[in-house]
Amino acid sequence: MPDSIVIVPTYNEKENIERLLDKVFSLEHDFHVLIVDDGSPDGTADIVKRIQKEYPERLFIEERAGKQGLGTAYIHGFRWAIKHHYDFVFEMDADFSHNPDDLIRLRQACVDDADMSIGSRYVTGVNVVNWPMSRVLMSYFASVYVRFITGIEVQDATAGFVCYTRKVLETINLDKIKFVGYAFQIEMKFTTIKHGFKVVEVPIIFTDRTVGTSKMSTSIFREAFLGVLQLKINSWFRKYKQA
Repeated sequence: MPDSIVIVPTYNEKENIERLLDKVFSLEHDFHVLIVDDGSPDGTADIVKRIQKEYPERLFIEERAGKQGLGTAYIHGFRWAIKHHYDFVFEMDADFSHNPDDLIRLRQACVDDADMSIGSRYVTGVNVVNWPMSRVLMSYFASVYVRFITGIEVQDATAGFVCYTRKVLETINLDKIKFVGYAFQIEMKFTTIKHGFKVVEVPIIFTDRTVGTSKMSTSIFREAFLGVLQLKINSWFRKYKQA
C-alpha cells in the first residue's frame, strides 16, 4: 500500500483544486490525497468527485457540513489517515501557495530521520512571493513571538505545509488539540516537540494564491496571539509522553 497521504482542506477552491490534484498525481512518488471539504457552495466537492473517477485508488474526499475551521479539518483528516495506516501524513493548502514538488523533499526529511518536517518560509531568510510587506512582517514576527513565549526553536511556527510520521499523530492526543486557525499550526508543532519528537525545517518558497479568496481574518490572528500564551500556561500542568 502507498505510504503517503496529503490532506487538503477546502472551502470554495474550484479555481485551484483540479490543477492541484493533477500536479500531485504527476509526481514521481505515489501520493494519495484526502480532500476535507467544508460544504463549499462553489461546487469544489463535485469537481473532486468527478476527478475521483480518474484516480479511484488515489483520491478520497470527506465532506462536512459548513465551515468548521482549518484545525478540525486536519484533525478529521489525521484520524482518517491513521485508520488507513499511512506512514507519512501531509498538510497542504489548496491554493498553490505550497509547491507540490516540495512534497518529495518533506517526505525525504522524514524518511531520513525527522518525525515532523516543516516547509519553512523563514529558515533561510524570508522566502515569500506576492505578499504585501505588512503581511510578511506580521507572519515573520508572529514566529518570533511564538519562539519567545514557548521556547521552541522553530523559525516558521505558523507554517501550514507539514509532513508528520504516523507515530507522531498516534502519540499526540488529538482530542486535546483545540485551536482552529494559525494557532492550530503552532499547537501541533509545540505539542510534537514537547513529546520529544525530532522536528526539521525544510526551506521552501511560499507563493501567495493568485486565484480564489484568502481565508485569513483578524479573528484567526487574534486566536493565534492569545492562544500561544494559553498553550504555554497549559503546558505547565500537563505531562507529555516522551517518544
